[in-house]
Amino acid sequence: MNKRTRSGLAIIQVAVVLGILGDVLLRQTPWGLNVLLFNLAFAASLFLLLRRHAPERLTAQTYALLGAQVFFASMFVWRDATELRIADTFAIITILGVMFLPTLKIPARVAGVFQYVIGVLWAGINAFFATGVLLGSDISWNDLQIDGRKKYFVSVARGVLIAAPLILIFGALFMAADAVYDGWVRTTLNVDLTTLFSHGIMFTLFTWLTAGYFRGALFAGVAAAPETSLSILQPAASARSESKVDRFRAESGEYPVVLPDGKTVVEHINTTDEHAAGELQSEASEAAGPKQPAWSWANIDNSIVPGFTLGPVEVGVILGLVNLLFISFVIFQVPYLFGGMEMVQNTPDFKLAEYARRGFGELVTVAALVLPMLLVSHWLLKKESSAAIKLFRVLAGIQIALLFVIMASAVQRLVLLTGNLGYGMTTVRLYPMIFMIWLAIVFVWFAATVLRGARQHFAWGALWSAFLILGATHILNPDAFIVKTNIALMQQGRDFDAFYNSSLSDDAIPVLLENLSLMSLDDRCEVGSGLHYRYRQLGKSFDVRSYNRSSGNAYRLLVANDPMLHQTDGCDESFKNDKPATSPPE
Repeated sequence: MNKRTRSGLAIIQVAVVLGILGDVLLRQTPWGLNVLLFNLAFAASLFLLLRRHAPERLTAQTYALLGAQVFFASMFVWRDATELRIADTFAIITILGVMFLPTLKIPARVAGVFQYVIGVLWAGINAFFATGVLLGSDISWNDLQIDGRKKYFVSVARGVLIAAPLILIFGALFMAADAVYDGWVRTTLNVDLTTLFSHGIMFTLFTWLTAGYFRGALFAGVAAAPETSLSILQPAASARSESKVDRFRAESGEYPVVLPDGKTVVEHINTTDEHAAGELQSEASEAAGPKQPAWSWANIDNSIVPGFTLGPVEVGVILGLVNLLFISFVIFQVPYLFGGMEMVQNTPDFKLAEYARRGFGELVTVAALVLPMLLVSHWLLKKESSAAIKLFRVLAGIQIALLFVIMASAVQRLVLLTGNLGYGMTTVRLYPMIFMIWLAIVFVWFAATVLRGARQHFAWGALWSAFLILGATHILNPDAFIVKTNIALMQQGRDFDAFYNSSLSDDAIPVLLENLSLMSLDDRCEVGSGLHYRYRQLGKSFDVRSYNRSSGNAYRLLVANDPMLHQTDGCDESFKNDKPATSPPE
């Protein structure tokens, strides 16, 4: 049994275990502890497989990415906000893709954004299709030594696997054709075929995807068989004539040599004169010209799009016009930025609400679009044109400076939207603001790397800055922060949207209960009714696989406050005067 077969069998065994875990754990929603447990098992399995079968791929970057995967999986246990769960899911998918870059001969630390996208796509392709290659090509089934009872067991298992789908199909048809037979089968087997089928589908899906991913992580970029080393002198004949070359060397000392024009000559060289052989090879190599480097994903550049590269004229026109547009906008924003809120409010025919609502989302979109525009423009620069590179650095630096002014304008609009003159904090205002903070960090990093000729370090730093911001967002606890902000505005006389705030995730429940007595009677009624409904739902849906720290803490608080929340309509005098419990019972 060769090494590749042993590795393939190990992948199948691990994938079957993870398939069972995936079906048992992840079929339960909402996700919580089950996501952490599955990712721990996945990361540990990948680590053990790499350590045993491909230790050269266990680098510092691999350890860091595996740690980040487990970290973001653990956030499913800590926070309950839907937006954070979506962000954590994307982070895990990105990490799985970046870990695939070594299989494309690309070091993750110096890869570009484009290579990161390719890594995610390549990981997905392997997950969906590489299992077929693993079963059909990588594993040499004929080399497996199976005899005695093992051979009998394998034959039985093969027969069962072939017969199983036939039995299910024909059995389902018979059950559909006769109600009595259908009842007898259900009574005899006492199983829910729908549930059994769903278990089978989930097990198969997780096993297949895991095996494909692991196969790609171990085998992708590795030849199925070791390559045959070539002689110093290139033989003129095909591989079938190697014995003739050997005879030339052993007997006559004559060596066939391929010249650049394709003709073959035979040179007589003393077999003991290694220096002469080296000179002959050097002359042949010089005549053939410089060797072209092999194409790879790691070396991809703008040569794949000939005719679309940018010289100094194109750079000046494109970035120059865009900068002029940015300058025209900034000219209108500077008075509002330095004039304060009084300038905004005292401008004739200028509605504060329109200024704030209309501008924030659009300016965040502008900031998000500038980054890919600059990255693509830099990638398309003519490498041999130093003028184009210098002009790009100047114009891109000006554009980043203008962009920071525009981002400051966006922040001002957010302050208006969420301040004492605005409409309060919401998720659609907070998360874009967090995203823009990350963009500000990325643009600084862009200037420090790309504009200084170190583009290869940009993507790795941008990726980890995103991980850092996402981790800090979990610490912030966005939903609780939103409720705290809105309650502070309520105490300053602003309206409190009780329905919206009480519909946020379980992360916000402790803050709502703590400040319930500060709300108006109508708001307390709205919040109390919503929380009482949440209490009933949490009690019904509890499962240890879905355990989440925020949900568990919220449930305990709701249990402690349920007598108060359960008042008739939630609006009588006793409800008005009751004080909520601010900590869960011991």
